[in-house]
Amino acid sequence: MAMSMTIACTGVLGRVAVYAPSRRGCVVKAESSAENNPVTGTSTPEGNALKDRVKSKQTAAAVYTPTLADRDTRTPHSGYHFDGTSRRFFEGWYFKVSIPEVKQSFAWMYSVEDPSVGSNSSASSLPFGELFQGMSFPGVGAQIMGADDKYLLQFDENVTKFWGSRHELALGYTFTPKGRVSPPMGEVNPQEFVNRVEEGFQVTPTWHQGCLRDNGKTDYAETVPIARWEYSTRPIYGWGDSGAEQKSTAGWLAALPVFEPHWQVCMAGGLSTGWIEWDGQRYEFEDAPSYSEKNWGGSFPLKWFWIQCNVFEGVSGEVALTAGGGRRGLPLVPGAYEEVAMVGIHYDGKFYEFVPWEGSVEWDISTWGSWKMSAKRDDYEVNLEATCDSPGCTLRAPTADLGLAPMCRDSFFGKLKLTIRNRSSGKMILDTTSDMCALEVGGGPWYNSWKTSARVQEPLKSLLRYSIDVERVFSPVPQLKPPGL
Repeated sequence: MAMSMTIACTGVLGRVAVYAPSRRGCVVKAESSAENNPVTGTSTPEGNALKDRVKSKQTAAAVYTPTLADRDTRTPHSGYHFDGTSRRFFEGWYFKVSIPEVKQSFAWMYSVEDPSVGSNSSASSLPFGELFQGMSFPGVGAQIMGADDKYLLQFDENVTKFWGSRHELALGYTFTPKGRVSPPMGEVNPQEFVNRVEEGFQVTPTWHQGCLRDNGKTDYAETVPIARWEYSTRPIYGWGDSGAEQKSTAGWLAALPVFEPHWQVCMAGGLSTGWIEWDGQRYEFEDAPSYSEKNWGGSFPLKWFWIQCNVFEGVSGEVALTAGGGRRGLPLVPGAYEEVAMVGIHYDGKFYEFVPWEGSVEWDISTWGSWKMSAKRDDYEVNLEATCDSPGCTLRAPTADLGLAPMCRDSFFGKLKLTIRNRSSGKMILDTTSDMCALEVGGGPWYNSWKTSARVQEPLKSLLRYSIDVERVFSPVPQLKPPGL
């Protein structure tokens, strides 16, 4: 699923090669590079050199490094938030790689639901288990939306094989172990993973590998039977200015179990190198723009939208956009809701954040095909317009009453125009476009266009304006630090 952001690799694009398997091994099906003439498609000496490298299979290799706790781009809420209670709970992660040279993207969506129920023999063994048994949906889901908006789903109700780091962005699951070996229950080196896991995944801020097989239970999307991948990532942006303390996407109140679901962009942008096997082709890439985010809580919002892009044209430097909004329930007020949204942009090392407790955010989203947003704060204003002609792909999301159910529609083929302007001087800070924007609508009902502005009620609006470093609060007593922070 999504609510996200990422980095544009402009100026110096990465490398990519696409192979199709054959009986003699891998045969080059298509190859491209940034040095090819973008208008005529004719090659240059640099492009020919890349082709020679592709044909000799001298592509860059993924490089594994263990997860470091003190990395510069680490954001709050990197860890797994499950606190052991029996309430309805999910946590979901989204990892994306875009390959501009072939105009394709891949996104992995992992989710774990009701781990307390799934780790017991029956729901009735929990407090009030019989009462809430019908509201529990234990399971681990792994979805991939890949090239040409095709889809893969693997799901298992057994949550005991899922592992997630309490305070770091690291998680994994084994659907099928190799032979009789035990599945990993923590981060392992890539070779050990291959030796112990037939079907499953492991992912950290700098490493992602796995193999998934579609379960054949999706009749509303074009599916791919099997996918394999292995790539390393060099994070560039977290969620904040480069070199500064990284921020909580939804403000410091995300440390409390209110305003669910919560949302955190873990890596606004990075550069990934490795390979993906998908739908009979093998994509090998170097320095491909990549992104990650997460959600957690009781379920997804009642209704939401999302705009995310990391590949832009006509601009130098690195650009990353994430925008999203939703209708969510208010804590302690049954049946009451609020509509909130935000826009976040990283550009040339600076973070431009537009949130409703510091300014205004407005949107006009159609049932499908048009996304418009504008936002202002004291010093800057942003406008974005996106359209999509592709029918998109239906994805699953954790819901309150159905579990992991078809609930949203996505596409990687959106067309986007984005501008940022200085309000006092009128100077245009950024004016750029893309034809690789990721777009989503979810929940409902979507009877017609959704046009409104964000409203945060008092006293919450005033509280969110305070800058509180929740992690620093717990630094003297790390043993009391809540899970997920």
